[in-house]
Amino acid sequence: MTKTIALFHSVLGVREGVRLAADQLRSAGHVVHVVDQYEGRTFDDYGKASEFSQALGFPVLMQRALEGVAGLPDGFTAMGFSNGAGMATFVACNRHVERVVLCSGALPLHMIGVEHWPAGMPAQLHYTLDDPYRTEGSVESVLRSANDAGAIAEYIQYPGSGHLFTDPSLPAEFDAHSTEVFWEHLTAFLST
Repeated sequence: MTKTIALFHSVLGVREGVRLAADQLRSAGHVVHVVDQYEGRTFDDYGKASEFSQALGFPVLMQRALEGVAGLPDGFTAMGFSNGAGMATFVACNRHVERVVLCSGALPLHMIGVEHWPAGMPAQLHYTLDDPYRTEGSVESVLRSANDAGAIAEYIQYPGSGHLFTDPSLPAEFDAHSTEVFWEHLTAFLST
């Protein structure tokens, strides 16, 4: 079943891992729209990327996220990596979205100025067990918000500590086996 997917990048920008994810989704027959909130800027260092992102500010990033999907019809899938997971959540709470996929990122709704999860909107969350960027309680908060709205929220954990563990351009974080399992779970989620 073909889906339209809005794909949001991590704090590092639209790097190889995001492009590869988009290609993988397209090869499965989906229509993918990569939202570039940084207008082409990318980073190799989390510290510098975070400084840039913080200088822009969450209100600007959230506005750019909404503008980036303005041309998409309702019912698309919002998917994001790390910071992009927060953007995917924000978009999913402000547009009619079919489902949301959060990869290595989960923000409690109050952090993005949202009160309620959309009724019945399913979610799939992916994290490594020892992700150094996971904030305590954030995943549980998102799962609780989704469940309170009558939605099914699936939380899948992978061994290791790689944050962007599906990105082969980050060898210190990439895990080939976990990436394969990630795509199996994601494929199943998108097929429902």
